[in-house]
Amino acid sequence: MATPAGGRFRRRRASRPDPRDDMATNLPNILTYSRIAAIPVVIGLMFLEKPLGNWLAFAVYLAACLTDFLDGYLARAWQQQSSLGRFLDPVADKLLVAGVILMLVGLDSIVGVSILPAAIILGREILVSSLREFLAEVRVGLPVSRLAKWKTGIQMTALAFLVIGEAGPMFGPLTTLEVGLYGLWAAAGLTLITGYDYLRASLRHIHGAGQARAPQAGKGPRASQADRRAG
Repeated sequence: MATPAGGRFRRRRASRPDPRDDMATNLPNILTYSRIAAIPVVIGLMFLEKPLGNWLAFAVYLAACLTDFLDGYLARAWQQQSSLGRFLDPVADKLLVAGVILMLVGLDSIVGVSILPAAIILGREILVSSLREFLAEVRVGLPVSRLAKWKTGIQMTALAFLVIGEAGPMFGPLTTLEVGLYGLWAAAGLTLITGYDYLRASLRHIHGAGQARAPQAGKGPRASQADRRAG
């Protein structure tokens, strides 16, 4: 009688779903997927004639930016944080920013010296992504600073103004496009500060990892024999 009972117990345990199996399809991650899916939609709408194309692209872009807030908030509130979400969330942000900036340059909304802050922002994203990839190998996290969150907010807002561009209203003496360009310069300034902070914090771990690997690089049969003779 013990065996059937044990068999029923094992079957009940096997039928219980693993909560980790649902992480890929929970709502926070679905919102992150939708932000990635919105990128080609925003880019495609920016090709349409003005002003309709500007406002449609802005609407989809704004919805994508809102998912950036909602996915993190819901993941923390519902305790649905996952490794997949931590990986995809910054990737989705960088893809969205890079895609919109490249389209704005291609459509001549960002021209001349204003390309400089755009290049700074894109360069910083590549730098931070590379640092995160290296630090992940040595199991060191790179948390997002408060100043970096402000940078992201200003950057996203500036890009929203630039997407609207000439179709937008006047803000006193400034056009919508000019407000966006000034915001882009402000975001680039914060980008330099936060990028330097991340680089400085990461270099300590990079040097530490290099020093830890250096003694192992020279180890081998001959090195071991030399150590024994020296002892």
